[in-house]
Parts: sequence; structure tokens; C-alpha cells
Amino acid sequence: MLLPKKLFQRENLITMEIKFLLLLAIFIWAWSSSLSFTTSCDDGLLRIGLKKRPLDLKRINAASIARGEVSDPPPQGLRDENINLYTTHAEIVYLKNYLDTQYFGEIGIGSPPQTLTVVFDTGSSNLWVPSSKCIFSLSCYFHSKYRSKLSRTYTKIGLPCKIPYGSGHISGFFSLDNVKIGDVVIKDQEFVEITRQGFLTFLATKFDGILGLGFQDIAIGQATPVWYNMVEQGHMAQQIISFWLNRDPKAKVGGEIVFGGIDWRHFRGDHTYLPITRSGYWQIEVGDISIEDISTGLCETGCAAIVDSGTSFLAGPTAIVAQINHAIGAEGFVSLECKNVVSNYGNMIWDYLISGVRPEVVCVDLGLCLINGSHHVSNHIETVVQNETRKGSPVGESPLCTFCEMLVLWFQVQLKQQKARDKVFKFADEVCERLPNPFGKSFINCDRIAALPNVTFMLGNKSFPLSPDQYILRIEEGCSTVCLSGFVALDVPPPQGPLWVLGDLFLGAYHTVFDYGNLRVGFANAA
Repeated sequence: MLLPKKLFQRENLITMEIKFLLLLAIFIWAWSSSLSFTTSCDDGLLRIGLKKRPLDLKRINAASIARGEVSDPPPQGLRDENINLYTTHAEIVYLKNYLDTQYFGEIGIGSPPQTLTVVFDTGSSNLWVPSSKCIFSLSCYFHSKYRSKLSRTYTKIGLPCKIPYGSGHISGFFSLDNVKIGDVVIKDQEFVEITRQGFLTFLATKFDGILGLGFQDIAIGQATPVWYNMVEQGHMAQQIISFWLNRDPKAKVGGEIVFGGIDWRHFRGDHTYLPITRSGYWQIEVGDISIEDISTGLCETGCAAIVDSGTSFLAGPTAIVAQINHAIGAEGFVSLECKNVVSNYGNMIWDYLISGVRPEVVCVDLGLCLINGSHHVSNHIETVVQNETRKGSPVGESPLCTFCEMLVLWFQVQLKQQKARDKVFKFADEVCERLPNPFGKSFINCDRIAALPNVTFMLGNKSFPLSPDQYILRIEEGCSTVCLSGFVALDVPPPQGPLWVLGDLFLGAYHTVFDYGNLRVGFANAA
């Protein structure tokens, strides 16, 4: 039976309306879930889902961490193009280029919000994103850019700034606008619009900018960090940020940041909390680092450690990293200078230590380190392979002093185990061969991973072991898998150092709580 014409048109119109409403519902769902994969729960926590990008060998080899020297800060209240990362509260900084960063999420800037991807970085304190005014840097054309003309809540500041990194710098100017993280809108947030990237490393990154979660002490231009405004504007019930990073390479979910509290599903057992020991970074004290319960020596009385979500690696003193690389069979950089010191000065170092001479003066008495007032100039381990020379120290002295200090430490470690003389010298010679490569990373035989030892960090008198699967990076390269040591060298002098940077490899093993209210960091086994 044929339907009347009007009835047919009405049925057709209803069908079209249903299709339209269905499409509209899909669009609204897609739009509402586009910002940071946010999930809202009745517990009042703000959850930000993280994306995870795979690493490739080219980028990971180009990633670097280095220490920076102090420069005098500008007068209070003054910001100009010479502003950098150093302030009166952070005499030593370390610089990174973010090439090894895997985890990032989405935020919105402006009204209506413009979506950009950022690294949530506890190792820095500024928010910066590429600007629509970035026209002379190639990498800006491959990333989303903030356009102030499209935002009705934009306020011009215009003060220029420069941000240093491990292989160059980026520069831009300060602006003010609303920032949206999940369902939370932070009003009048100061951030940096980047107009020039002085190097090409950001061309290869999958994220657009950086959202710093460190303290205001290290913020460029003393800009108020995003988190400070989230608390000040009453968005957070608790002054806590917690990280869960998913280390499963096959998992679709990269991880999750929870603002304002802790999600019990992401960890097992209780958290061990350690107080912040220095303002600026999330800096705590780490105790001894051991390889299968054998001490590496240098941090027995304590070392500083920065907990940093903005880098993948575990960075630490060369003298310890070389011992770890030796224990796990990492193929690195063979240093002839190091072996020459073993050959030429090993017997004298041995005799000094056996006779009871204090280890800290051995290299001074041998004439390899200079005296500077109450302590010798080389009272720390430099990054050996970079052959850095300290100010006030003659060219050519620093490497010998550095190798001597490392040998003293290695000899001490072996003597505590009551090793015979020939075995101690053999150990030192082998460790020389495992010195970290400054231009690449240390390779591991993937087939041997199961047999490798645990590396354990002492935090708050509690052991935090890392298994081989947790401290080794597996990188798919074509049809094969390449395995790399997650330990890289970073040497910072006293009193700020020796210094460790506990990056994503550590945060992936241990659920991490950054407690602003009580100025402490907590760790528990990740679920």
C-alpha cells in the first residue's frame, strides 16, 4: 500500500532529523572528549589522560642532559631578553632538549580554547607554546600554534624572554590568557608565546609546548606557574598532583595525571614520602645506589635527586653510571686517558688507600688536583668524556683529576668487598671501558636482559629496586629491537651535587605524588 505524499515527506523529515541529532551527538561527544582525554568522577579529581609516543634510535641518541652554570639574575621585577632559567634560589640547573620525552597531553588556551599538546614537566615551571607570530623557525610550521587574535580573553604583556635548553634556546614573549585543563579554566594565566626556536630538535617532537609543574623559584621572569593559579583560584581540593605512567609498550593508554588528589587504582601499598630539600625543583635526597646489593660508593652519605617527568632517563654521576654500565655489559665509550691513569697512578692510589690516607686528599697529594682555599678545585666528578675545564684550572688538569677521583672511588668500592689487588685493577680497567658515550647511548644485548642485576636506590631508608625491564629502553628499529641503558651521565659539583635526575623510567616503576601542600614527594609501587 502506498503512503500518502504528505505522510511520506513527514516520515522522511523525521528520518533526517534523527540523523542530524545523531551526528550532532557524535560531534559534541568528540569535542567534549578532545581536551586531554579528561575523565570526570564524583570524587572531584581532575584526571588528564596522557598520550605516549614510541621512541626511535635517532631521536634517543640526540637527546641530552647537561648541567648549566650560574648567571646573575636580573633585578627583581625586571624581565628582558636576557632572562634565563637561573635565579637566586637555583644556582645549578640542568638543561634538557626533550627529544626523549614520551608522555604528553592536551590543554586549551584562549576563549574559545585552542587545543595544544604539552609535556607536563615537573622539571620546569613555565608554560610555553608556539605562537602564530613564529614565522622564521621551520619547526613552528609542524606544530599547532596559539593565535591571540582568536581569543576574546587575551591580554598583551609583550615582555621578551629566552629559555635555554641542552642544545640551544628558544625565545618569545609573555602573554596572558585563560588556560583550560580538562574541565577547569584557569583565568589570566601568564605564559610564553614562542616566536623562534634556535635549533631543530622540536621539529621531531609530537607535542607543541611545555607546561611546567615546578616551583616559581625557577620560573623564567618569576611568572606564576599554572598549578599555583589552579590552587589560588580554588579549583583544587588538595594541593597534590600524582603521576601514573604506563610503561607497557603495547598499551593504548600512556598514563594519567591526577590534579587535586590520588587515584588508588594506580598503585599498590603505601607511599614513602621524602621532604623537599631545596626550593625550585622537586629535589629530594637519595641514599646509596647499589647493584645487586653492592654499593657503588659515591652516595653512601647522600646525594641530591630531582624528580622530573620531563625526561625519560636516569641521569647521575659518571662514577656511578660507569659502574652500572660495567655490571650490565653496556657497550659505551672506551677512554684511553682513564686507562692511562690506572696504569700510571693506580699503584700509588692503592698504596695511599691501604696506608690510611683520606680518600678525598689522595689525588691532591698525587698532584693531579689543585688546592683552592679549604678544598681542592676538583671536588666533584666532571662529565669525563666532554673534557670540560673549570674556570681557574689549567687546561689539561681537569681530565687527570677527574679520572683520579673516579679511580679512588672505584678502588674504595672494591676494597670494601675485600677484593685482591689484581682484581681491583682489573675492575677499574673494565669500568674505564664502560664510561658513558657523550654522543650516543650505551647499548645492551637484548637477549641478556633477564640475567641482568637490579639497580636499587635508597630513598628514606627504604629500598626502591629497578629491574632490568624497568631501567632498559627497548626501541623498535625497523624489524629489529634495540636495547639501551637508561642510565646517562650528569655531573654537578658540590654543594648542589652530586645530583641524580629520576626521570620517567623511575616514575614508570613507582607511582609518584607531588605534594605541594606539605612540600614532599611520595613513591609507591605502580599498579
